[in-house]
Amino acid sequence: MAKDDVLIRIWGGRGSVACPGPKTVRYGGNTACVEVRCGPHLVIFDGGTGIRELGKALTAEAPVEADVFLTHFHLDHIAGLPFFATAYDARNRVHFHAARLDTALTLKTIVARMMSPPLFPVPVDEYRADVDFVDFSVGDRLEPHPGLVLETRALCHPGGACGYRLSWAGRTIAYVTDTEHPRDGSLDPNVQDLMAGADVAIYDATFTDAEYACYQGWGHSTWREGVRAADAAGVGTLVLFHHDPAHDDDAMDRIAADAEAARPGTLVAQDGMTLRR
Repeated sequence: MAKDDVLIRIWGGRGSVACPGPKTVRYGGNTACVEVRCGPHLVIFDGGTGIRELGKALTAEAPVEADVFLTHFHLDHIAGLPFFATAYDARNRVHFHAARLDTALTLKTIVARMMSPPLFPVPVDEYRADVDFVDFSVGDRLEPHPGLVLETRALCHPGGACGYRLSWAGRTIAYVTDTEHPRDGSLDPNVQDLMAGADVAIYDATFTDAEYACYQGWGHSTWREGVRAADAAGVGTLVLFHHDPAHDDDAMDRIAADAEAARPGTLVAQDGMTLRR
């Protein structure tokens, strides 16, 4: 990669629970994990089951330094952390970041509770990389490396969630998942702030409009609301994300066709999908 290039790779685009199997081969079954390469810097959004495969791929690159930004602490976004090989390799440095949201618990405490008996036999202290856990407040402006900036905003989700707007070398990537659009027909100003003029916006599109009527209050949105928000924000490429595990490949094909008709160029996240900007 050139020093200012941006590469985005989807390692997991599902929500709620992993759903591997013959009916999800094309779009994948791993839960949320997105790799973003910003020149020399490695940013990872969320630690769902997809981060296991990412960690395996990174083994060949050691030593590496990675910044992992979590949206929130629901299991589909952190279940892969105990299996993240990069954090067990002493050659590496891994910085985990998360907003406090609605809990007084620190990020390290939350991960340590998950990685402890009777839930998991290997404690977080078994991480052998140079690991640190960074807590911040939603709304903070983060700059983990010179020139690499992340703006944060609160999202509408049970227990809270944090959306990110990453800026690097004139390119902007919005990561806006686990959010529910307003029911009054308005656009969420936090979502619009994150997505404004973004080259790529990765957006929670768990439900179809017909399904959403049964799931109001669950903290997820629809592909059609993603299109509306992206149009209003002047987004370049919209990537639909956090697919319902009940949506098999055929259902995802229908969503992809409908979204393409509504907003040409819209993409549907697939495990292994790569975008360059």
